[in-house]
Amino acid sequence: MAKHIIFLGAPGAGKGTQAQRLSQYLHLPHVSTGDMLRASVQSGSEIGRRAAAVMDSGALVSDDIIMDIVAERLTLEDALAGVIFDGFPRTVHQANALDALLERGGSQISAVLHIALDDEEIVERLSGRRVCSGCGAIYHVLYHPAQTSGKCDICGADVVQREDDHPDVIRKRLAVYEAETAPLVAYYHDRPAYHRIDGHGETDVVFARIVEAVRDKD
Repeated sequence: MAKHIIFLGAPGAGKGTQAQRLSQYLHLPHVSTGDMLRASVQSGSEIGRRAAAVMDSGALVSDDIIMDIVAERLTLEDALAGVIFDGFPRTVHQANALDALLERGGSQISAVLHIALDDEEIVERLSGRRVCSGCGAIYHVLYHPAQTSGKCDICGADVVQREDDHPDVIRKRLAVYEAETAPLVAYYHDRPAYHRIDGHGETDVVFARIVEAVRDKD
């Protein structure tokens, strides 16, 4: 049976980084809603053209189109053994639709990995992030500072804080997550596939916890 894995977690909890690592570890494709949308549009498929028309109009892509794109993605050869979903599903409605889609194909979610991290630590992580205005290199004032304050080690351009990384903006993003996406935790919580992963600590330490969780499903 295909091994489909879902990562849950607030912005800044590290789910993107860990999903990529697990993708390499399990040799499963790492897919996000954005990646699937872009690939579908570029493919020129019927659903891709529908999605492109909606995005060109400035409207949000509907759940129906998103689910058609997910269904399309799961038919590709590299997804036959399973995929690692990052940032999908975003709502309980999408989660219900995904369950129904997988059930029709004779599979199910094998692991739901919820990376849990305190809001204030997320604010510290994200608000400390700095980006080179020239080459895009990423730094952190605590964990990976530039050698010369305010200047990129690679190209020498100014290192700046993005608007999205200001503490007040981060807290607003966390509030949106709590209202819209956190109900997914309740949706999956009582399933044997659900694992709460402590997101505190070094990246390698958190990854070891994830590997231990998915090992239960091998």
